[in-house]
Amino acid sequence: MRSQISDDITFRKLEILLAYMEGGNLNAAARMLDISAVSVHRALHSLEEGMRCQLFSLQGRNLIPNEAAQVLAGVSRDVIKLMADGIAATRSAAGYSADHLKIGSLYSLTTGTIPEVIIGIKLRKPELQTELVLGSNADLLHKLKQNAIDAALIALPDPEPEVESLPLFEDEIFFAAPAGSPYAGAASVDLRDCSGEKFVCLSEGFITNHGFQEAFRIAGFAPTVVTRVGDIFSLMNLVAAGIGYTLLPGRVRHVFGDRVQLIPLHADYAMRQTIGLSFLRVRERDPNLLALAAVCRMLKHRPA
Repeated sequence: MRSQISDDITFRKLEILLAYMEGGNLNAAARMLDISAVSVHRALHSLEEGMRCQLFSLQGRNLIPNEAAQVLAGVSRDVIKLMADGIAATRSAAGYSADHLKIGSLYSLTTGTIPEVIIGIKLRKPELQTELVLGSNADLLHKLKQNAIDAALIALPDPEPEVESLPLFEDEIFFAAPAGSPYAGAASVDLRDCSGEKFVCLSEGFITNHGFQEAFRIAGFAPTVVTRVGDIFSLMNLVAAGIGYTLLPGRVRHVFGDRVQLIPLHADYAMRQTIGLSFLRVRERDPNLLALAAVCRMLKHRPA
């Protein structure tokens, strides 16, 4: 169906009309919209051409709105509000929300990084409600691509065209043992010396599990895994109870006090995780994500 509305009539020009009606003159409208008075004048003249009727009369150097301009201004208020509501409803249906930010995070980041992020967001945007979704690297990356979360603090994924990632810090992987184990006090642990030991590990999809598998591939044997769990704190409980050894990132070093000791791995197995903020590239100009990225860049927290 062919539109009956002239191309000269735009939402921006209607906003300029409303600013002029409220301000009463070109300079006031220009200050309200942070544009020049000349731009205001051109927009109003263009509106008259698009409407094909006179909206203003000239008295000296002043534009005086007539009854037609009053009618158009009234309609403009309704149209702009309706469109703003429609944009908000559309973004909400697509998983976007102006006053709500859903952040995905690894469990291990809740001990330091996440509290700092949430505090930083509250300071920047007090009206913004944050929701935390915990999961594995693979699970959170999937949720991000499905718009189920707005951003994810995870180990940086492999480069993908649709995902933008901001590196935050690197973390070293250690051998984790209960207090008083035979490995306590060792300068480093060679996994080849642990072939007879029992191990516990995270489920598939966790970045720490990926490192666990890679380390034993280098060691040349498959570890005896007695239990797999779905979060890093349950894993640490099992280690503390003497159920088995595992590999852990340094950022959880102080969670269990002295009950779990983190011992450096032999240089053959040295590996690091790069933790960062990931979000969909199509949303890189989203004001909430820009605020989140700014907070993340200023993080002072680094794993010990």
